[in-house]
Amino acid sequence: IGSVTGLAWTSVGGALLTVEVTIMSGNGKLSLTGQLGNVMKESAQAALSYLRSSAKKLELSHDFFKGKEIHIHVPEGAIPKDGPSAGITMAMAMYSSISKKPASNNVAMTGEITLTGSILAIGGLNEKLLAAKRNKIETVLIPKENEIDLNEISNKVKDGLKIIPIEKVEDAIPYVFPSVRRKKSSAGRTKKVSKKK
Repeated sequence: IGSVTGLAWTSVGGALLTVEVTIMSGNGKLSLTGQLGNVMKESAQAALSYLRSSAKKLELSHDFFKGKEIHIHVPEGAIPKDGPSAGITMAMAMYSSISKKPASNNVAMTGEITLTGSILAIGGLNEKLLAAKRNKIETVLIPKENEIDLNEISNKVKDGLKIIPIEKVEDAIPYVFPSVRRKKSSAGRTKKVSKKK
């Protein structure tokens, strides 16, 4: 619970990026560790703001942040990390910790998020998919805006990966959390999205 796998693009290629979230009693503070750059810190703040403003829709307690401190850690602290594409991973790790639902360990994701929960395009998709494949990930969630880039990527990379394009943060939930899958909330919508084109 509170640990979700993302995909990163580094100077030496793609890599898995684990995001861990712990919630403790505190005073409404967001703590970030793991040598995160400014853009990544802003992604974490945007993810938290989205979850707070959408708590009712996501079936989270409306005051989950009250009297609490949320700590986000990205392991391998010696390696500096930056960029906006971990936004969706941070949102899902926080959702996991708040809802106490464990995330599937064979799903990885990448995507910048906005305050309204839209998923924006990212770079390095080919390298990220290669990293997923190398690490035996089965399902990869990517921004819908990057769907067109799949045409440029070799079938050798894509074969064996279930690649799901998503437009909103809530579209990711049924894929990341198997226990939510049976609900009719966003699962039906998400499947339709992934079948387009």
